[in-house]
Amino acid sequence: MTNFLLKKFVKNSEDITNPKIRQSYGIFCGSVGIICNLILFATKFFAGIITASISISADAFNNLSDAGSSIVTLIGFKLAGKPADSGHPFGHGRIEYLSGVIVSFVIIIMGYELFRSSISKILNPQEMQFSIVSVVILVSSIILKLWMASFNRKLGKKINSSSMIATSIDSLSDCVATSAVLIALVVSTSTGFNIDGYAGVLVACFVFMAGISTAKDTLQPLLGKPADKEFVEALEERVISHPEIIGVHDLIVHDYGPGRVFVTLHAEIPYEMNVLEAHDIIDITEKEVAKEFNCEISIHMDPIVTDDLVVSNLRKMTESILNEIDPIIKMHDFRITNGPYIKNLIFDIEVPYGYIQEDEELVKVIKEEIYRHEANCFAVIHVDKSFVAE
Repeated sequence: MTNFLLKKFVKNSEDITNPKIRQSYGIFCGSVGIICNLILFATKFFAGIITASISISADAFNNLSDAGSSIVTLIGFKLAGKPADSGHPFGHGRIEYLSGVIVSFVIIIMGYELFRSSISKILNPQEMQFSIVSVVILVSSIILKLWMASFNRKLGKKINSSSMIATSIDSLSDCVATSAVLIALVVSTSTGFNIDGYAGVLVACFVFMAGISTAKDTLQPLLGKPADKEFVEALEERVISHPEIIGVHDLIVHDYGPGRVFVTLHAEIPYEMNVLEAHDIIDITEKEVAKEFNCEISIHMDPIVTDDLVVSNLRKMTESILNEIDPIIKMHDFRITNGPYIKNLIFDIEVPYGYIQEDEELVKVIKEEIYRHEANCFAVIHVDKSFVAE
């Protein structure tokens, strides 16, 4: 069903790296959400009236808020698809994240209001009227929401959209909430014990938690979360696939919205290589990575000594020491300066934020271990922080 709709309403739907196609996905998904949720609101509101059920009415307005969220998502994708301009050289992609934040706050407010209404119904219960029409509406609603959850999840994963995946999670929570409303209707009419207000509280809690979850998912990219580990590993492997490039470090991924990524990194090359040749290799690598990963990239060239046996042995010794201390510690920019009595081993280490040891303590431990192995070596260490997920 989903594939059929994609082929019918999104031309060239497989070209997901194209910003215009991605925008079409967002508009299509938002339109489907608006239509389905408005239908659900109208039918549930009718069911709430004929049964005098606060939980069904609460569930109806939950769907109305979902329709509003879909409108915001649709507008967000439309604005996010605007090309870069002089005022926004990295494009407008983060508008998609902002629209997700707006959606999450709408959901949270709706959850709060539904909670208040349900508490009022618990304190002042009203008799419910059973209706087979209402049961059919609620069961149909659950089936439709299950399809919408699958629909949004499939499209969200295909174009890597956090807002679509969040909508999928919200649809699943709606299924649970509507199931609770259906159970409340059946129990209340069959036993005479009115649990309508309690079911309304349960619905409100699901709505509220869905809003919190959506807010978290959409705020993280705006606050600067690290890039996906799989993306980083694939990119590093692609760069060092050139035999002239020995290693990479200081990789930073800047996220300016889905499909708008800017990458910077340092690439290590043999110091004896001709400068023009090295420049060409870096240029070629940048173009290949930009095309393959649909990103902008800037690579800094770091010359590394590779033909000095003393330097090579001391580098291997230092790497071995770091690995014994903690395999998570990475080293780069290793070089040596010779004095009359000692050798200075100068290098950078990279550790994640929140590492178990303070920088000064870690540096002290490394220096002591190097001195224990080679008494004529003094380490000069700079500590970097990792900007990618571990």
